[in-house]
Order: sequence, then C-alpha cells, then structure tokens
Amino acid sequence: MEPDHEKPVLSGKINDSPIEQVRDAIPTTDDPTMPALTFRIWVLGPIINVFMSAMFQIFFYRQVGINVTNSLIQIFILLIGKLMANKIPNKIVRIPGTKFKFSTNPGPFNIKEHVLVTILATTGFEASQSIIVMDVARAYFHKKISFIPLFLLVQTTQMIGYGFAGMLFKFLVESPYMWFPFLLLDVSFYRSLHETKGSRPKGGISKLQFVLIVSVSMFAYSVVSNYYMVSLITVSFVCWIWKGSVKAQIIGSGSHGLGIGSFSLDWMSITGYIGSPMAYPRYAIVNKLVGFVAMMYIIAPIAYWTNLFNAKRFPFFSLNIYDYDGKFYKTASVFGDDMVLDPQAYHNYSDIYFSIFSAMTMGFGFAGLTATLTHFFLFYGRYAWVYGDQIQLPTWGFLVAVLVAAILLLPVGAIKATTGISLSMFLIGEMIMGYASPGKPIANIAFVSYCQSTKLHALNFIAEFKLGHYMKIPPRSMFLVQIVGALLASTTRIFAARWALNSIKNICVLEEGNIWTCPSVTTSYNRALIWGGIGPSRVFAPHGQYAWLYIFFLIGVVGPVMVWILSRKYPQKKWIRLINFPIIFTGTAMMPPMGAAHIWSFFIVAFIFNFWVYSRHKGWWSKHAYDLSNGLDLGTAIFSVLYMILALQDIYEVQWIGGADEQCPLSLCPTAPGVIKKNCPVFY
Repeated sequence: MEPDHEKPVLSGKINDSPIEQVRDAIPTTDDPTMPALTFRIWVLGPIINVFMSAMFQIFFYRQVGINVTNSLIQIFILLIGKLMANKIPNKIVRIPGTKFKFSTNPGPFNIKEHVLVTILATTGFEASQSIIVMDVARAYFHKKISFIPLFLLVQTTQMIGYGFAGMLFKFLVESPYMWFPFLLLDVSFYRSLHETKGSRPKGGISKLQFVLIVSVSMFAYSVVSNYYMVSLITVSFVCWIWKGSVKAQIIGSGSHGLGIGSFSLDWMSITGYIGSPMAYPRYAIVNKLVGFVAMMYIIAPIAYWTNLFNAKRFPFFSLNIYDYDGKFYKTASVFGDDMVLDPQAYHNYSDIYFSIFSAMTMGFGFAGLTATLTHFFLFYGRYAWVYGDQIQLPTWGFLVAVLVAAILLLPVGAIKATTGISLSMFLIGEMIMGYASPGKPIANIAFVSYCQSTKLHALNFIAEFKLGHYMKIPPRSMFLVQIVGALLASTTRIFAARWALNSIKNICVLEEGNIWTCPSVTTSYNRALIWGGIGPSRVFAPHGQYAWLYIFFLIGVVGPVMVWILSRKYPQKKWIRLINFPIIFTGTAMMPPMGAAHIWSFFIVAFIFNFWVYSRHKGWWSKHAYDLSNGLDLGTAIFSVLYMILALQDIYEVQWIGGADEQCPLSLCPTAPGVIKKNCPVFY
C-alpha cells in the first residue's frame, strides 16, 4: 500500500512492482511489434507543439490563467491520429541519397504513437522561468533583453537539465521504487482511450465511457460555477455573517485568511497548483496535512497576533511586498536606470516587508530545503551511487548555479518520484546570488533560472522517460521526440513572449479592469526584489528585520535526524519511516495563490477517495479512481477553452450576488493602530 523504504533496490528488471498502485495501473505485457516512431508523429507533434506553446505563453500573462490540461490535447491527438490512419494511403517513401525509408500509414493509430506525439507536443512548456528574466526586465525596469542572450539562457537551462536527467536515469527511472505517482493518471487515461476491447463489463460501462460521462458533467458544472455562481469557487460563511469585521474576515476568508468554515467547490482551483488529490500516496497526504495545519493554524496566527515583524501593519495572507506604512513598495524610488540598487535611496525610503504568512512560509521553505537533503542522505544515501552582461550573470554565477542544481537534483528527484511532491530550488538559488551579488535583481532571476529551470527540465525529462518505461516505448524514440519538442517549444515561447510584451496594451500593469496583469511575473519580480534587488543581508541575516527566520535551516536538519534515529531504535514500528519532514515543511508551498479554502477541499477529496474509498471499496478505487480524476480534468480543460474564447470577446460572469467572489474584502486590511488603507477601517 505504501512505499517500502526498507529495500530501495536499484533494478529495472523487477516485473512485479513493489508499489501496489503501480501494479494496479501498469500492464506487465507488451507488444514489441507495435510501431512507435512513425510518420504521423513528425506531422502532428511539431504543429501542435508550436500552436500550444504560443497560446500557453500568451495566456501566461493573464490575471486568471487558462489551464488546458494534457487530457484535452490527448483527445485531440487521438482524433486526428485516427483520421490520418483512416484517410492517408499507405505509401513507402524513401529519402534520396540514404537507405532510410518510412510508411505514410503504418496501420492503426496505436497507444505508443499517442504517447510520443503528446510528449513531442508538450515537452518544454516549463521554460517560462527562464523567459521571466525578459518579462521582469521589460515590465518593471523598462529594459529590453535581446534575442541571443535570452535564447542561450533558455536553451542552456534545458540542455543542462537533460544532461543531469541522463546521469540520474538509473536511480530515478529504472528503480521500481521511484514510481512518480502522477504518471499513473496518464497511463490510466491512455489505456482508457485505447483498450476498448473487452473493457466493458456486462451491464456496465467501459473506462472510456466513464471518463466521458464524468468530463461532460464537469464541463456543465464549470459553466455554472464560473459564469453564474462564482461564489462556489471560494465559499466563506464567516464573511457572510460578519460583513463589517476585519478580524472575523481574516479568520474566515478562504482566499486571504485562515479559512475557518470555508471551502471550495471548484475542481480547477483545488488541483490547479498541486495536482489531483487522488494521485498522492496516503502517507504524503497525511504529512502534507500536518504541515498545513501547523503553519496555517498555529505558527502564522501566533506570529500575527503577537505582531511579530510588525505583522499587523500588513495583510495576514498576501504575496505582495510593502513599505513600513503598509503601502505597496515603490521600487522606482530605490533603483536607478541600470537596474541596480541605490543603497542611500533604500535607507531614506523604507525597509522591505511582506505578510506574516509569506514570512513564515519562507521559513518553512528554508527548513524544507535542509530537510530534503538530510532526509535523502539518511534514508537513501547509500543506495544513490548512480552511473552575459544583459542578464547581469557572470560566468562564475552560471557555474555555481549548475553546481547547486547538480547537488540538489537527486534528493529533490527522489522526493518527487516517491511522493509526487516537487520541491522548489527558488530559495537556495535566490539566497546564494543575493549574498554573492546583491543589488542586481535580473542577475538573481537568471541565477535562479539555472537552478530551478534546470531542475524542472531534468525532472520532467525523467518523468517522461518513466512514462515511456511504463508504456514499453523504446528509450531512443523517447529521447528524440523530447529533444525536438523542447527546442520547438522554448523557441516558440520566446517569440510569443516578445510579441505579447510589445503588442498587448498595458501588459503587466496593475490597474482596474486590466486582464493582462502578469501575476506569475509579478511573483517572480517580488522574489527577485527581496533576494536580488534589496538583498538577503538587508532583509534577513545579519542586518535584516527577518534575521531569525534562518533558524528554520536548523529545524529542517533536526526533524529528519529524529525520524531516522527513532526508525533505527524501533524498526518494528513501520509508521515512523512514513514521517516525512520535507513534505511537512512544504505543505503550504503553493499558498498563496492557493487559499485555505482550496487546500481544505483538496484534503477532503483526498481523504474520501484515498482513505475511505480505498479501504472500503478497493475494487472500485482500482478501476475508477484515476479515470474519475482524468474525467474531471478533461471537463475543466474543455471549459477552459470555452472560457478563453469568450474572454477574448470580453464575455465574463453574470453580475449578481451569486456571481460575486467570496465577499471578504476586509481580510486584506491591516489591524495595526493608525495604519491607513483605502476601503479599510482605521484601528486606534
């Protein structure tokens, strides 16, 4: 039921997986005669790749992003693939001057082709972190980065990541204990679409029919919840009752407060940042819940109500950065035209501040980093031996960033492969460059791109290889489509980003009614300002007002060491090994933008299906749980396309009381005496 940490044997030859979920979802048989790398792949893949890359990049700048999941792309590819198989004649084409030849129609569109086309069409979408260097420079510093350095930044982060992926292949792909829980959703969906013969029980419905019924129902519900009852996305009863109380709304807001009595009835909001609750192992869910409760209901509230770091001058829950008066920080006051900090201007203006929840989450991030390293080396270490000036980043910065990625990639990859949870390299990258080269925010983002993007590319590359491993696809075919897809997607996204930044009016401008506010760019800018612009020495140790947050680094080491000692002392108590401090410390990693209401709904769904249904109705869970999740994803993806089309015509939700948001406007108000904020009461 749970991963066995006792025997992480490195062997790709185990036919019967030690992980129960893998045994339920992955077939052990293979048809080696099934063609994989076909003509249809090279026709469909590049076209879809270029179109989807451009669309994703452009809508990356929207205030409300459009999330078109892989399931919708998979359906589209299946339909076109079958059409090509039925209509294109079978001809043998020879390449002049070579012995190479191929068939224009090698037979029915099969499951291996489907996987390869989808990978070619979607590989490389994670390149946005590198492109954000250009976004921040253009939107916030009004500087342009030319094509060549940006292209090299994007491509090098990808290719270095892929190089690391090859080095870690034996441990993270071939080991049956590195199972990547979310890949089982993909495998189940592919099987639902292709394994139709004999899959329908007498008097019942097939896997594909089940998925389609769920997706149609989800689409219909999404139309209602997003156009007629927006209040269902975040339901906060406390705010409805105490409409004039700031403290009550901080306690009750599901988006900007503690979320007491709040919940969400929107699948996209629940899964948009942390994925389907049905894919996580049960021990990962419990650890994540412990971390969430500890942060949201113990640590952050105590820090806020004791006014730690002047917390009451700012919102309880926000990603924005502020000056001492509780107003948005005016970065133009402290940076010159060269995008470098003016220390005297900073001294004359104000220190930088952020919400108490952001501060505590940063502390948990510090602890999560050291906990990941400590946990990995204690529990997996002995098994782990496996085979510019426009961006302000000097050569030594590039080399150090690659070194950081090399050191952390295996521990982070092991956590992702066994729990489904991806840990960030943002903090360590931002901290290193912040101390090494303070006052240069663009250099900080570029350094982080080499850390974080290298990790993303490497782990995505590895996960796709693991999917190919599950689907019995030849590794060389997988590698080829991944490289081509990555080059196409990243290059397309650069051109799409340059077009959007130069063509869309008021892009990345925070003003009423503007839908192109670039929330992800703003988040990256805020982090770059804290770590790269102002610098950690002014914000944290040794001189900053948030200096003692560094104690979380020590806490992150102590936690796994205690678990390891207890597991050695009491080896018969298997539950001790399931205590995972990296997951506990990252239980709030996606908050914000996720609010307490959405996190609570995530846990409710997770406990219903992964505990109650799994224990009481194991047969139903094994057959339908992943299909249910895929159907819900597919329904919301289809709705996202509709929403995007209507949004381009400026058609949004119906304006009435049920079409309003959670109605907790006072949850963003300060509670410190004398702080004045528009539309907020002043405390005395």
